[in-house]
Amino acid sequence: MFEVIAISFAFFFGLAVRQVGLPPLVGFLAAGFAINFFGPALSLPEQSGEILYHVAHLGVLMLLFTVGLKLKLQQIAQPQVVGGALLHFAISVGVFAPGLRLFMGLDWNTALLLGIALAFSSTVLAAKLLEAKRELGSFHGRTAIGILIVQDIIALVVLGIWSGQTPTIWALGVFALPLLRPALHWLLDFTGRDELLVLMGMFLSVVLGGMGFEAVGLSSEIGALAMGVMLSSHPRANELSHSLWPLKEIFLVGFFLQIGMSGLPDREALIFALVVAVILPLKGLLFYALLVAFKLRARSAFLSSLSLTAYSEFGLIVSAAVLPEFLVPLALAVSLSFVISSPLNRLAHPLYERLEMGLSRFQRKTIHPDEQAKDLGDGEVLILGMGRTGSAAYDRLTEAGIRAVGLDADTYKAASHREAGRNVLFADAEDSNFWRSVNLRRIRAAILAMDDIEAKLIAARSLRRRGFTGPIIAHAFDAAHQDMLNEAGADDTYLTMTQAGMGLAERADAALNPPEADR
Repeated sequence: MFEVIAISFAFFFGLAVRQVGLPPLVGFLAAGFAINFFGPALSLPEQSGEILYHVAHLGVLMLLFTVGLKLKLQQIAQPQVVGGALLHFAISVGVFAPGLRLFMGLDWNTALLLGIALAFSSTVLAAKLLEAKRELGSFHGRTAIGILIVQDIIALVVLGIWSGQTPTIWALGVFALPLLRPALHWLLDFTGRDELLVLMGMFLSVVLGGMGFEAVGLSSEIGALAMGVMLSSHPRANELSHSLWPLKEIFLVGFFLQIGMSGLPDREALIFALVVAVILPLKGLLFYALLVAFKLRARSAFLSSLSLTAYSEFGLIVSAAVLPEFLVPLALAVSLSFVISSPLNRLAHPLYERLEMGLSRFQRKTIHPDEQAKDLGDGEVLILGMGRTGSAAYDRLTEAGIRAVGLDADTYKAASHREAGRNVLFADAEDSNFWRSVNLRRIRAAILAMDDIEAKLIAARSLRRRGFTGPIIAHAFDAAHQDMLNEAGADDTYLTMTQAGMGLAERADAALNPPEADR
């Protein structure tokens, strides 16, 4: 009975909010509150909340595992990541704790714990939104996820201090994890594909990472993330991530339902949630100020900050363990922050374009860690997006004697291509500042090989606005995208799957009907 109600409520609430331009996860949160409200009338079993908790936990572990698959350890050990996370946490707690004590009359211990819970940003929401926009590998995406990892480590320390639970001596074995990397890489190769690949992902995220870390007194969430990081350098890391995608999405519905089902708010809880929702923008402004201070460009600082502007589910974990009386108010505050943050993140790039003039004034006049290419060298064909499609196009052009230059928003991917001998530079095709400053004088043609349709549309329009008159060639996954790209300025747009099918048919025809000379 419970699964029937949960799936039905989640589907119809998700469908309803999507009609008004909100992401389905906002509907899932609303569905959780609705189930909580109507639960007694629907005669839901008492153990239903516990079942949902386990489903939600599995979703979070698999999400963090897939985030880890796209992480590089170097990105965490960056000044803007460690410094930004620690300073933001210290300033937030330093403001929240005295404010809560003053305005709510709380004792110092309660005010401090509540301030700590509100200082965190949502790992699940940020990862979900960045993944949906295919920006986990971008500079601002990696910066945001790195900051969230540092925050999660702080949450673990807080839980250890206030809950009285301390890691066992076996927790020191975590430092030996890098020694397991060759064995895990071998296991991924040996596993192959199909169902075993999915089971391997679940085994690493839920069993080794989740239960394994919990068994030694550490956070299961950090464990799942660590297991992903161990495999992030493997060539099949993306394939493993894609194999878990459907299962992870289903389980994450349970996570958002669980937040809504954590309790029904009373008047005091509503007032508390509304007040902290009103001051939510200050969280993002502080992140922006700190990241700009660490020399990030205005755009990267803005996009990273917007991803981090939501209260955290880890705050609920902290509250459940050491501050249970504030669980419902915090759950409502987290839900409201998701409702505010989700649509803003979906409009992040257009928002930045509108605010660019004002935001750029705070950008430091120095060399930035996310400095983008301005000179494309002697390249004749510009390839935007150096994944499998872009790399294949680059190699084919090079074989034909045509000088190509590739661009990618992932700094690590661009560096690995350069190590392989390709002329690939770091740049974000969705950055209007890049298009204003880049020298296109020698470029004769452009290939849009990114997966994200919005990025391709922005690139095509930006090229035409710069006065580029050469051919723009793009690939698309469906006919609707093909029409949109043509309207944006692309000359030739190929339906990727259709072209692949036609190529297979041509090869079959050639095999069945060889030329006369071959007979």
